[in-house]
Amino acid sequence: MQAIQGKRVVQFLKREPVLTLAAVCALLSMLPVPPDRGYAAYVDLRVLCLLFCLMLVVAGTEDCGLFAVLARRLLAGRKRFRLLALILVLLPFFSSMLITNDVSLITFVPFTILVLGLIGRTRERIYLIVLQTVAANLGSMAMPVGNPQNLFLCSRFQIPMRDFFSTLLPLTLVSLAGLTAAALCTSGDPIQVEFRDVQRLEKGGQLRVMAGLFALCLLSVFRVLHYGVLTAVVIAAGLAVNRQLFRRVDYGLLATFFCFFVFSGNLGRIGAVRDWLTGLLEGHTALTAVLASQVVSNVPAAVLLAGFTGDWRGLLVGTNVGGLGTPIASLASLISFRAYLRSEGSHPGRYLGVFTLTNLTGLALLGLCAWAM
Repeated sequence: MQAIQGKRVVQFLKREPVLTLAAVCALLSMLPVPPDRGYAAYVDLRVLCLLFCLMLVVAGTEDCGLFAVLARRLLAGRKRFRLLALILVLLPFFSSMLITNDVSLITFVPFTILVLGLIGRTRERIYLIVLQTVAANLGSMAMPVGNPQNLFLCSRFQIPMRDFFSTLLPLTLVSLAGLTAAALCTSGDPIQVEFRDVQRLEKGGQLRVMAGLFALCLLSVFRVLHYGVLTAVVIAAGLAVNRQLFRRVDYGLLATFFCFFVFSGNLGRIGAVRDWLTGLLEGHTALTAVLASQVVSNVPAAVLLAGFTGDWRGLLVGTNVGGLGTPIASLASLISFRAYLRSEGSHPGRYLGVFTLTNLTGLALLGLCAWAM
């Protein structure tokens, strides 16, 4: 019995390493700052509700097969390999703007492995999967709903949408140009893509409901609709349409946010720590956010640092650009790595080498662009 429980604990730690770290940090921070009424002010309920709603809506849309159908229609037929490579890279880039980088990679990386296997081009797997990972992490920065740290920062600092887009659009365009060039560096020989099975859209009624709910999510992000009303509508619709969707919500991410809210709030009440972090961020917000992202990933870095600076631009740029670098800089990168490891004939060392070189190149390029801005 104890052996089984121990195995479950190990599996949980492997599945939720960031949540475990966040929980430990939150508990340790309670030692100098025991729980009191001040804890209630730590948690940003709006962010948690918006994240929950978006995750349920995206899960419902994916359940209808929409993304798989669109991808197959784009890829089927005869074309040059470099055009195929470009489509495979741009699919996660643009889709991550609306369905988040995690869901984009969960959808399109296994699909890419399938396509390359069908046409006998498995030697390009590593290169294209790494580019897809970079594309999802960078494309997601273009929209407030693209990744959790953008949603959090927009809510925390009430960033005007005009300022949000003017800050990140130049970096998004540079990313698009770089990824396009990298994808077109592949060979130009002709290939034929044919899928053995037919993929069709399913659950048309559910898809229409999810489209309407996503529109409501955007209204809430832009503060037109109160997040409490949105949450009530999404829960009611989910219960009516498909109750299984609630199981596909990433509650671990919500719990991670909650723990880091507690940790960050407690640090802000420890004078010496607050003064040190405030001084560290002064004039170096973006760089500090990039470095912190390499260690704890960009979402926790945004939550942790937001309480010690008013420089939302630096945090926005630093945590988005900081998604490049180490495999944990953006936890979405681990999704691609795990999918690759499950494919036949995988080479983990070679993958990590290409991943590191590509990410550091992208980090340096976008870092220079951000500095020039």
